[in-house]
Amino acid sequence: MATRYFDHQDGQTTSTNLQSQGLLGAGWRPLNRELDWQFLWHLAMHDSAELSKKTVDIASAIADTLGRTNYSGWANLLSVFSSGTRYELDEFWSYITPEPPSPDYRHVAPLTVETPVLQQVSRTNIPIDYVLNRLQELTILKVLELLGKPALITQYYFDRYFYLPIEKFISWDRVDTIDTVNAYWPQQDIWLQIQNIGPGRRRLTLLARELNSLINKATYNLAVMLSGYQSRVGQIQSQYAIRSFSADVQDFSDRVQQAVFDQSQLAVLVHGEPGTGKTAWTQAIAKEVLMPLGYVIFILDHDAVENFVPPTYLERICLIINEADNLAQNRANVAAQSSNKTEHILSLLDGTLHQSVLEEGRIQTQQRFVVLMTCNTMERLDPALLRKGRVDLIHEFVHKFV
Repeated sequence: MATRYFDHQDGQTTSTNLQSQGLLGAGWRPLNRELDWQFLWHLAMHDSAELSKKTVDIASAIADTLGRTNYSGWANLLSVFSSGTRYELDEFWSYITPEPPSPDYRHVAPLTVETPVLQQVSRTNIPIDYVLNRLQELTILKVLELLGKPALITQYYFDRYFYLPIEKFISWDRVDTIDTVNAYWPQQDIWLQIQNIGPGRRRLTLLARELNSLINKATYNLAVMLSGYQSRVGQIQSQYAIRSFSADVQDFSDRVQQAVFDQSQLAVLVHGEPGTGKTAWTQAIAKEVLMPLGYVIFILDHDAVENFVPPTYLERICLIINEADNLAQNRANVAAQSSNKTEHILSLLDGTLHQSVLEEGRIQTQQRFVVLMTCNTMERLDPALLRKGRVDLIHEFVHKFV
């Protein structure tokens, strides 16, 4: 790779040299470009004119240096190693040798996050963005854990390539990142790019032709609670098993399970008086039916529903919306007209919110979507919510659940 040379030392150059020395001190090593005869043959066949020109130019420069008559022979020989001649030699070597491997930006479906994720404190907004970014950060870190050590770790800084010997790799937070670090797993054809974006902050980006299977493994048994009171990323919990419910609820659970297998998009509404176990049942379904199938569970309260957009990188999503009668209220009522929560829930059920515009390379066309809703009464629900094609299964809970 071409190296910049200066006849004088300025502040920027000195700082750069110190940082390069810091990389060497941290275990990084210069990555030298090696001659590849296949690459050179490709140049000769497809860029012969430029190859000939550059070969003649470098030969001429060396001949001029060695043939000077006003200097002694040993002085001419030393001049071959001067900064000017070395620069031309590096330029020629960079042309006839291939660059070290680097990410293929034609890969679709990159997954990226700035870490550590910072929460923006606000009294008027619930931290939806923070929690969703935290989920994405956790997903990337879990994917990296599944991948293990890469085959190659490189860093390009100030016109030089460095590589970190794999035996010196300990963890990603211990990798010194001055500019941009690239890591590669050839077996999975996956690249990780780490960019320094400020003191103590980095941007992690995964690039691959296919990340779905790894993301599914990384997000297994993950649940997200989005609430105005508390928001967190963790694991789904259920205090009661499906078999502890009444016989009619167990039969209904079987119908729900079959529908989950048969349909890519499913909406379920359960209603009944308080204390009949509606919320506990949604958690049981999530734990026993949806979690084993790889669904990521999102539990939304009335504040979160209004602003939630399903992540596009997840293949299977389940939404649990409690007290839907307080959210999707009949828009004929004046109180419901002051909020757009009803429209938002309807768009979630229709799929228009997350599938009206598909990102190229994303998995939305294969995304499976389950919505579990509970309410105390159906009288206040907007009629459009109950329209055929929006809610697939409805069941009334009548038995007090202890």
